[in-house]
Amino acid sequence: MIGRSWSWQAISALVLAVVGAFFEAGAAQGSASVWPALGLVAAAAVVSTLLAARRYGEALLLFIGAHGAAWLLLAGVAGHEGNAGASFYLALAGAWLLAWRCATVLSALKPSGRGESIALSLVIPVIFGAWILILWEAVVRGAGIPFLLLPPPSAIAARIATSADVLSMDVRQTVFKAVAAGYLIGCGAGFVAAIAADRFVFLRRGLLPIGNMAAALPIIGVAPIMVMWFGFDWQSKAAVVVIMTFFPMLVNTVVGLTAAGHMERDLMRTYASGYWQTLFKLRLPAAMPFIFNALKINSTLALIGAIVAEFFGTPVVGMGFRISTEVGRMNIDMVWAEIAVAAVAGSVFYGAVALIERAVTFWHPSIRGG
Repeated sequence: MIGRSWSWQAISALVLAVVGAFFEAGAAQGSASVWPALGLVAAAAVVSTLLAARRYGEALLLFIGAHGAAWLLLAGVAGHEGNAGASFYLALAGAWLLAWRCATVLSALKPSGRGESIALSLVIPVIFGAWILILWEAVVRGAGIPFLLLPPPSAIAARIATSADVLSMDVRQTVFKAVAAGYLIGCGAGFVAAIAADRFVFLRRGLLPIGNMAAALPIIGVAPIMVMWFGFDWQSKAAVVVIMTFFPMLVNTVVGLTAAGHMERDLMRTYASGYWQTLFKLRLPAAMPFIFNALKINSTLALIGAIVAEFFGTPVVGMGFRISTEVGRMNIDMVWAEIAVAAVAGSVFYGAVALIERAVTFWHPSIRGG
């Protein structure tokens, strides 16, 4: 039996489409026509409700209706930038509500297999991310916001395509040189220092307070000093990254080494295990969730530190250098292109560390629980 339970998103989208039709009927002739988008929103809201008992069918129809209406709106506003009326924004809001309902339906589905579970875990964030870009594009073009203040995503994507060579050189300088070297050195040094602090009590009592104080050092104060010490190339930026990543790793590892319970430690003592045997066979495995927590935090801190450090002296290449110079030239689309590339690089870095964490700490309840 086909269910007909109306969701509030579908009701709201239908109401917005009806109200938008009244505004569109009295719209000026020079503005873009919103009738196709309004009709698609209304039809998707009604038909998806009739398919409420068939969750996959409802989600598919909502997906097509929401994104089809968005495409019609963006295609219609081309050439009419700044002339969008109330009906345009009402149709946009209705399409957004349909996408919201689509994500809600997909989130409520019970996957029957691992492949379906992975697909759902990817589709839902993609819908959220796509609608951030759709709303950004529609509002900028519909309201006629100057590109100098806020370029639309389409202009940023076009700039990325035309400046791929420059962006690749900046990524190579910042990510593969400064971030990679600083991340490995900082995390490695923090891990070794944590083992030493765990082994020797006086180091733990003396190093951790100093570490907490050093972690509060402002990067804009440290970066110029590192440039003076290590020069203008990527080594000075790597030094800043080392400072930013050392102490999160130190603190998290020290705390993680205390995660093993007293019962497990007593069991190791009954087997006559020494400090290093207990460390490698019990305490380090128990500390892995804390260590990977530090690695994930540092994956974003490292990129931020390297980019900010490049504002204080660098060769004519690098993401921070490009942002600072292009702002001065009013090439805001290039600035946003660098920001987008940095966001992608940081997300890929974080995701890679998270995947390694799942492989290493497969035994942990947080991983086994999904």
